Amino acid sequence: MTESDLASSADTFARLAIELHDAPGVEETIDAVVQFALQALNCTYAGVALYTRGSRAEIAAVTDPVVADVYELQIETDNGPLVTALRERTAVLIRDTDTDGRWPEWAAKVAALGVRSVLDVPLATGDAARQTVGVLGLYSPVPDAFTEDDEAIATILARHASVAVASARHEESMAQAVDARKLVGQAMGILMERFDVDADRAFAILKRYSQDNNTKLRDVAQHLIDTRKLPH
Repeated sequence: MTESDLASSADTFARLAIELHDAPGVEETIDAVVQFALQALNCTYAGVALYTRGSRAEIAAVTDPVVADVYELQIETDNGPLVTALRERTAVLIRDTDTDGRWPEWAAKVAALGVRSVLDVPLATGDAARQTVGVLGLYSPVPDAFTEDDEAIATILARHASVAVASARHEESMAQAVDARKLVGQAMGILMERFDVDADRAFAILKRYSQDNNTKLRDVAQHLIDTRKLPH
């Protein structure tokens, strides 16, 4: 990589850091990541798959429908470079889907879609496997498209993305928690006024309905606020 290329990459990542910091949520953060991947790396398509609470990968963003097809083939079978990158927290490079023998059935289908080179890089924070956030996938119709420089830049991009996604998720969770507390407070106020009970009793009523109906406390509160009735 030349000095000019290094300067260009540094400028690209500086802009990326600013854009990720300014992104209002997880969806916007991921969109910024895949768009920067197209600018900074030798790929034609890019995408991100994220871990969900159930430890299952879900498609978060793609720059082309072909990437969604590539992901779905792996998510459905729980097999492929995406799954390996998620579980082993390691980058997986496929130089040519026509000749790579690690996932032959998947590779044949992907080659038929016109994708020949694949680079999957884990989005991971911390040391524990549970801290794997997802995978950044890079794709090209050209065999052996990704160089060592591409792998190095993709790893840096993945690190930026990992921190940004984890931060955005935390902020969204905090916002949801604050919203839930407000809803529960409003619902308690309704019960206190209607049944002339104190705050502890009102909260106990909400909690009982939540348990009896196997429904989140937040949802019970929202139902009461919307309908002025407790769920049956």
